[in-house]
Amino acid sequence: MAVIKQKEQRVAMLIDTQNLYHTARNLYGAKVNFGAVLKEAVAGRHLIRAVAYVITTEKEDEKSFFEALNTLGIETKTKDLQVFFGGAKKGDWDVGLAVDAIRIASKVDAVILASGDGDFVPLVEYLKFMGTQVEIITFGRSASSKLREAADDFIDMCDDQRKYLMGFRGGNRRSSNNGRRHPNKPAVNEAPKTE
Repeated sequence: MAVIKQKEQRVAMLIDTQNLYHTARNLYGAKVNFGAVLKEAVAGRHLIRAVAYVITTEKEDEKSFFEALNTLGIETKTKDLQVFFGGAKKGDWDVGLAVDAIRIASKVDAVILASGDGDFVPLVEYLKFMGTQVEIITFGRSASSKLREAADDFIDMCDDQRKYLMGFRGGNRRSSNNGRRHPNKPAVNEAPKTE
């Protein structure tokens, strides 16, 4: 089934910032260009709301990162990194992002998730059941195959690293589908480090 992207559609974009940041760093040694990600995902449609979910670590560069996101029209929601006795660290927004997606779904035609996290599969299935189009934009090389299959559309940022990354110096590596979107689907700045 072809996904429909019309100019009149109302869309919301929810960004799993740490997921994109760590994937870009681990796969390519580069930073995510959140402006390019937002532009590609929205695809000229009417953006109702864009939210980046971020874990704060009290580093000096965080303020400029949040300001850069705000300049792009992306709201930031922050949560402190939890450090447990013994040094273990935890920080994620999965539940908060899912709750926000459910809350906003009735007000938009499409919800765009910028994440490859397979934990969002039940959320995608629920939103689709409720009649909301769900689109994913992420790095396909590290994305959950179940998330890819569940979505109405999947944009693989690995297909054009230079477009979605800043500081990428490698060759234009292609994903296994030779620059196309997922075969079953039709056609800024660095996030603060949480380690």
